[in-house]
Amino acid sequence: MIRSTPELASFERRYARERGRDATYAGALEVFTALWVEAAALNPDFRADWREDIEPDLAIARALNELPPDA
Repeated sequence: MIRSTPELASFERRYARERGRDATYAGALEVFTALWVEAAALNPDFRADWREDIEPDLAIARALNELPPDA
């Protein structure tokens, strides 16, 4: 198991900054697509319709914002 240390946190912050420095929209889209494909390969029950996944979150947001359930 990797233990979190200040050095590791510093490395991760530096890596995240440097990784995204020259990123383009097209490159980010390629990474997102690759991650999506990998998630689908790892989980055969991966839902193609993302709206089903966020429906409970939307219901909570509606309730917290005092909106009707069908808003």
